[in-house]
Amino acid sequence: MTMNHSLHRRKFLRNVGIGLALPAFETFLPGSRALAAAAETSPLAVTPSGMPLRMAYLYHPNGVNLATWTPTGAGRDYQLNATQEPFARFKNDFTLISGLEHKNGTAGGDGGGDHARANATFLTGARPYKTAGADIRLGISVDQFAARQVGGLTRLSSIELSCDGVRKSGVCDSGYSCAYQFNLSWRSETTPMTPESNPRLVFERLFGAGSQAERSRNYQLRNQRQRSLLDFIIQDAKDLNSQLGRNDQHKLDEYLTGVREIEQRIIKAEKFGLPKDPGMPAPEDTPTSYEEHIQLMFDMMVLAFETDSTRVASFLLAHDGSNRSFNEIGVTDGHHTLSHHQSDPQKLEKLSRIDLFYSRQFAYFLDRLTQKKDLDGNSLLHNSMIVWGGGLADPNRHQHNQLPIILAGHGGGALHPGTHLALGSDTPMSNLYLNLLDAMGVRTETFGDATGRLQGV
Repeated sequence: MTMNHSLHRRKFLRNVGIGLALPAFETFLPGSRALAAAAETSPLAVTPSGMPLRMAYLYHPNGVNLATWTPTGAGRDYQLNATQEPFARFKNDFTLISGLEHKNGTAGGDGGGDHARANATFLTGARPYKTAGADIRLGISVDQFAARQVGGLTRLSSIELSCDGVRKSGVCDSGYSCAYQFNLSWRSETTPMTPESNPRLVFERLFGAGSQAERSRNYQLRNQRQRSLLDFIIQDAKDLNSQLGRNDQHKLDEYLTGVREIEQRIIKAEKFGLPKDPGMPAPEDTPTSYEEHIQLMFDMMVLAFETDSTRVASFLLAHDGSNRSFNEIGVTDGHHTLSHHQSDPQKLEKLSRIDLFYSRQFAYFLDRLTQKKDLDGNSLLHNSMIVWGGGLADPNRHQHNQLPIILAGHGGGALHPGTHLALGSDTPMSNLYLNLLDAMGVRTETFGDATGRLQGV
């Protein structure tokens, strides 16, 4: 053989990604036979009316100032607190839940590292193995648990977003690998799903690069090249196999397994075809304003849901332990520094301002989802399930119970928002995830540290 297989494979892998989006088809208008048949024959990730059912998980860091966050009362007559005011107009579209915990976020004999554990447990309910090396171990996250079963319905099984950089190694918090703190979504107990922080790259993953005409031309060209390349690799591998020893044959088999996975991705892309024009240009480079960055990433998530590019998403607004300052709201101190407030009134007031900032971003996302309509006449928010929260309550105490959690959306009718659900005792957050998986048609009796399903959501 004259080709360098390792270099060839790297080049091949760099060029196989095609991200496309699915337009809404009129065939699936409310009341049509096709819509009813789709809902009946494909119960995964659809509403009772046959519309796509979306789920998203949004993480804000470093807990909250409980004095200005904790609501008054319970049930439907409760009162929101000061830092919840930005999203008060959506009160009938979300459930505020008090009493959820992540027990695996506590020290449990592992010592310091509460921020790493808060981040790691949020979607997994699992205890991270304390290591700063490559032997990371956690658990599959709820978004990926769902994506394993519903991801085949869309071009992208899931999307993972962040406003932080990417870190998968190094030491970040008291002996924990940075992988735990900079990744919200986990494909398996040893494999985090690397999030994307550049909105332009998110757009290109959804719709491709260039103009609509260029995307169409490039799509066809890439498919032709990829097909030819796959045929060449497979034939080349067959010719090579007879010349290899047993160990190398095993390595070649692992390599071909990866090639077959890529082939399936190409077949999937071909099945869905080229998307319609999203009606907007690709974003420029990452905004310097944190607020603009967050909102642009939310716009990308709305586009992904609107075009049915995916039905599963996660967004790490900032990693737990982030010491970002907020000059735009007059807070020059680092967030993490302020979170250890020691009941100092000035620090608590600044924390409330940061909480208010994040609440405005949540309100922006809810508003965007409300503006977009599905073919059944309901909004994207109605046909979605959105978890908003973090892995700490009072950050000064590194409190992993009484977490500040909001469940927004109606789940296409599966959820009953508009209340403050005050749980009587500390309850695993994984219990909530069982409910959401049920709504997606992904049935399981176990997830993370779940002990059962929540009542009242």
